[in-house]
Amino acid sequence: MNRSRIALFLLVLFILSGVYIWFQSNKSQETNIESAAVIIETPVFNSDSAYAHIAKQVSFGPRNPNSPAQIRCKDWIVEKLKGYGWQVKIQEFTSFRYDGYKMKGYNIMAQFQPQIQKRILLGAHWDARSIADKDSVDKNKPIDAANDGGSGVGVMLEIARLLSETTKKPTVGVDLIFFDLEDHGEPHDFTGNPSTTSWALGSQHWATNIIPENYRPYYGILLDMVGARGAKFPHEGSSMQYAPGIVRSIWATAADLGYGNMFIDEDAFGISDDHTAVNEVGKIQMIDIIDIRPVNGGFDFGSFHHTHQDNLSTIDKSTLKAVGQTLLQVLYRE
Repeated sequence: MNRSRIALFLLVLFILSGVYIWFQSNKSQETNIESAAVIIETPVFNSDSAYAHIAKQVSFGPRNPNSPAQIRCKDWIVEKLKGYGWQVKIQEFTSFRYDGYKMKGYNIMAQFQPQIQKRILLGAHWDARSIADKDSVDKNKPIDAANDGGSGVGVMLEIARLLSETTKKPTVGVDLIFFDLEDHGEPHDFTGNPSTTSWALGSQHWATNIIPENYRPYYGILLDMVGARGAKFPHEGSSMQYAPGIVRSIWATAADLGYGNMFIDEDAFGISDDHTAVNEVGKIQMIDIIDIRPVNGGFDFGSFHHTHQDNLSTIDKSTLKAVGQTLLQVLYRE
């Protein structure tokens, strides 16, 4: 064989080898992508049941501080959790509203499979705002807070029920924290200098006095306004600062389940919410799933936010389903 033929043979061999390597590499990448999207068998989230939990909260009346409805709802949440076999602790505390009004609060902590060391924390606030400051009527009356308060609780109680009843348990321990006194900061038309700490008072207290003692979950997920029709959950800005990897993982899980139309791949502004103190004071990574809707190049919380329109008519079972099923998949993938 002459030199030209040898050279041609080697060139063809080199090209074929390159094609083979590229094919195998591409096949390997496709396999990795497919395996990342494997759906784990989990309990089926029941949005009807979650909706019923929200309706029950609303039936007590607005759960604003120092009201009979606050006590009735607190007792009901505790009763439900204990009935599902969860270990429950109540953290009582006193705090002051921006105007000096003294408020009694109750954080509720529940644990499932407490013997497991690796734990995931789910959180939501359960109180209702004392005023409808964004409304045009009855601005000084408390709101139903079906979405902003009730929805996160409804989703978590349904997860509590499912985990207690299913035979196939997650390999991680699961904890639920129900924060009180989240929604009592300055009104929308406040003319003074708003405080950075007038909101999320229950989580501030818990982060400073964490129960159980020495509690260190793997990470936490906060649910805030997770039940409304047309909800959009972008990457909340503070969550991307505190734990961007956790945000991306949860949003990828939602996309795997077909909920990418709600868990949108967009970055929104950061807000001060219950996850703020948990991250900054409690030193626990916690991200926020919150309905922040793209509007005219920006974002807002929806026309019903902090109005009397935040009632049961805003709740959409398909939104509850998307959030609840995504959370179950997250828990079972850990």
